[in-house]
Amino acid sequence: MRISFLGAGSWGTALAVNVAKAGHEVILWSAVASEIELLRTEREHTERLKGVKLPDNIYIEDDIEKACTDMDLIVFSVASPFVRSVANQAAPFIKAGQKIVNVAKGIEESTLFTLSEVLNDVLPECDIAILSGPSHAEEVVKGVPTAVVVGAKSYETATFVQEIFMNDRFRVYISSDIVGIELGGSVKNVIALAAGMIDGLGLGDNTKAALMTRGLVEICRLGVAMGGRPETFSGLSGIGDLIVTCTSKHSRNNTAGCYIGKGYTTDEAMKEVKQVVEGVYCAKAVSLLAKKYNVDMPICEQISEVLFNNKAAVEALNDLFVREGKLEYSDIDW
Repeated sequence: MRISFLGAGSWGTALAVNVAKAGHEVILWSAVASEIELLRTEREHTERLKGVKLPDNIYIEDDIEKACTDMDLIVFSVASPFVRSVANQAAPFIKAGQKIVNVAKGIEESTLFTLSEVLNDVLPECDIAILSGPSHAEEVVKGVPTAVVVGAKSYETATFVQEIFMNDRFRVYISSDIVGIELGGSVKNVIALAAGMIDGLGLGDNTKAALMTRGLVEICRLGVAMGGRPETFSGLSGIGDLIVTCTSKHSRNNTAGCYIGKGYTTDEAMKEVKQVVEGVYCAKAVSLLAKKYNVDMPICEQISEVLFNNKAAVEALNDLFVREGKLEYSDIDW
């Protein structure tokens, strides 16, 4: 099949390599001239995935029309803040009924749309799916065994995407719960910032375990309020993605949070990471969604205070711990 990836960062490149090894013809597009030049001359993303050569059946492209014409599948692999702008660029060249899968994670702050909703807004006649789960590019590109989930409106589309991406080191499950998958993949980035702050403050495993557990509760509260299924949050795009993003050395959100815990400002931390820290872009949207759906999300609220109102991470932690005592689960009878 002919498959194009719109976005040649670490995640788009890793997935493109994964798909190319199955024998598909792959187009890898970027709007960044320096990135195009690097990939064409070195056949390697030396800045992000050093040591991994691109297979011969990956073609580097800077013309978005060519990247969107006569494709069996188009993969949106740009970072979440750029999904709408790239979709607008691509729209004139994308046919009605085109199968598209988005692999970024985030929520659009200006509209509070999930990324599949952004794509449906710009490309209403296309068939939009999503791919999410605990999957760092640095490991996927090396064939480290990984499992993810694809969400789609129809079983046929879900299995179509599943068959393209799945191999003996990349296992793909399918689900109809697009909302739950997207909320899990997005909000966990905010919790991962908090996990990094715990490391930056020099605290321990007890603190991080408490954060991850209660963070998952917040993710589930919001996801269910928005129409997601509770089961999804105990799956790959819920607790699975939360675990890997809160604990991995590859996590840019965790790394940025660690810098903030050490006293860096949000801008300083993002400059140190040198990649898009999607949890920062998502945090304001999560706070607004919590208010919109009347959902209690104290951890996410405190993270927003740290990120945008110069609150010290240690002060946010203290404020979380001195709240009044509560039931762990309010719907369990005494």
